Amino acid sequence: MVVNEEAYRQITGELGNKVTLVAVSKTKPIEDILELYNFGHRDFGENYVQELVDKAGQLPKDIRWHFIGHLQSNKVKLIASFVHLIHGVDSFKLLKEINKQGEKQDRLIDCLLQVHIAKEETKFGFDEQELMNTNLDESNDLKNVRVVGLMGMASFIDDMNKVRVEFKNLKAIFDKLKTKNAELKTLSMGMSSDYKVAIEEGSNMVRIGSLIFGERNYQK
Repeated sequence: MVVNEEAYRQITGELGNKVTLVAVSKTKPIEDILELYNFGHRDFGENYVQELVDKAGQLPKDIRWHFIGHLQSNKVKLIASFVHLIHGVDSFKLLKEINKQGEKQDRLIDCLLQVHIAKEETKFGFDEQELMNTNLDESNDLKNVRVVGLMGMASFIDDMNKVRVEFKNLKAIFDKLKTKNAELKTLSMGMSSDYKVAIEEGSNMVRIGSLIFGERNYQK
């Protein structure tokens, strides 16, 4: 058995029905995903487009695939026909491309806008000012995308007090935007190292990989 069933049961017990667990399966083989699938899990997250396409072609069709990596515009067409939720939309240019590909597939594609809340410069995303100065209702002109929430990654540090502040700031941005856009329902923040803090600060979707599947294979 590869999947840590005890950890999975503990995490899902902590999350209850109000928080969605996206099991991060990047670099993990089909067999590992099927093992968790057979426990009844359906939400899986992938970072690499080609890996996601390959896995989706081999695994049950009722899996809800989340694309959680940095998505390049020229790769959107490869996942537009089946992706359940795109987490890291970090520009309106990308949002327009997702709409274009959704139109070709005659699909409405749900998206989360990624907000830059961490101190590292390597993180992608909108800043608060950009979002506050943008009328999200403009995306209504894009008939094949729906912005359903926000996503953010905290700084990769051991100081959970600083991480908590970053999550708190994202929740505040989410609450402000929600007053202007009723479609915003999902706040995706929290990973294996900080998901408990994220939930305390209002997250209703977490992305957890290593606690369930073990450490990743970084040869990819």
